[in-house]
Amino acid sequence: MSDTIEPAQLDAEEAESLRKTHYNATVIERIDVHDDLARFRIRPDEPTVPFDPGQYVAIGMGNWEPRLPGTQTEMVPENKLRKLGRRAYSISCPLLDSAGVIAPVNSIDYLEFYVTLVRRADDEHKKPPVLTPRLFMLDAGGRLELQRKITGHYVLGEIDPGDTVLMLGTGTGEAPHNAMSAHLLANGHQGKVINATSVRQRRDLGYAKEHALLMSQYANYRYLSFTTRDPENLDPSHPGYVGKQYLQSLFTSGRLAELAEDPLSPANTHVFLCGNPSMIGYVPPGADPPATPGMLQVLGDAGFSDEHDSIGAGSIRFEKYW
Repeated sequence: MSDTIEPAQLDAEEAESLRKTHYNATVIERIDVHDDLARFRIRPDEPTVPFDPGQYVAIGMGNWEPRLPGTQTEMVPENKLRKLGRRAYSISCPLLDSAGVIAPVNSIDYLEFYVTLVRRADDEHKKPPVLTPRLFMLDAGGRLELQRKITGHYVLGEIDPGDTVLMLGTGTGEAPHNAMSAHLLANGHQGKVINATSVRQRRDLGYAKEHALLMSQYANYRYLSFTTRDPENLDPSHPGYVGKQYLQSLFTSGRLAELAEDPLSPANTHVFLCGNPSMIGYVPPGADPPATPGMLQVLGDAGFSDEHDSIGAGSIRFEKYW
């Protein structure tokens, strides 16, 4: 006899009892960018303690909850059916409130998350994705668990008022940079604040309108977006052909500095990296360097440092998701 059971087979009364026991937060708004990408605004039942932009927190949902149709089937063992599956997410930011006024993370009573739906594992030997196929079943009013501890070392730290802040992200790695950008601008940072992101297609730019409005309000803010899989990236016959726009090549070519209207010099620039490990280029101790240099290698060649005790201009901070 099988020891697995489909999540949907837990009876409704017990499922509701488990939700009341474990869940402590409500989705108050869901903003769909497209079918596989959304912004979730989640309000905890109890206010969160103040936290630093760039930090993260875990979201949880019960293994008994239904999964979005079209996602990978998951068979949950009976002894795990009543437990929660969790995943940590960097906290994003709405950037602007409903009146168009800048809204840093500690000015609002909810947490915003920028989430990609993972429909199936990228390897047949890996377990099916636990959280997002369930999270994407929720609309406004949906309940879930939001862990109380907000943590993480990927934070701004000490930055002189006139320094340049360069944030480089891929995909939803933009999330903590949105929180950092809003914080810097709301607190009167005078230097350039450059939030650059590379995504597969323009449709993956979930905050494009907010960034445009923010740039119209703050002369020192730049949001730079690049793509790698739109027609102009792939088709040499396209009239606007630019090739695949990777942050590493944009930096080394000088194009990033040109668009930022800033030399991006280690003499006055702090760099933050979040997203695809290939973009970041972190090399664990004893491992071989990547065949294609990541930003850590590119920035190192330009005079920046990612040493743990490196602070101030010329330093690199990066978020690890692996």
